[in-house]
Amino acid sequence: MAKEQSVTRERRRVDLDEPRRWKVTIYNDDFTTMEFVVKILRVVFFKSEAEAEALMLKVHHSDKAVVGIYSYDIAVSKVDKATNMAQSEGFPLRLTYEPEE
Repeated sequence: MAKEQSVTRERRRVDLDEPRRWKVTIYNDDFTTMEFVVKILRVVFFKSEAEAEALMLKVHHSDKAVVGIYSYDIAVSKVDKATNMAQSEGFPLRLTYEPEE
């Protein structure tokens, strides 16, 4: 009978960094209605009525507000969805995503 050979494998430690997070910012303009901004915050960003109204007022008074922090793919998807909804209603609502610091 043949003798079995044992194989020793060396384990390597691989340090994985957390994926980069992206913040989504919504900007104030003179044309998009407050009601529509609240709708976007509820439908796209899943904010409660109270959260959506508070964020809408922050945007209105401060010209912009961060509405969420997400992975890259989700941030891009949410910005695209909100922008498409705004364009289909004729609003120039602007949203951006940028790396979280």
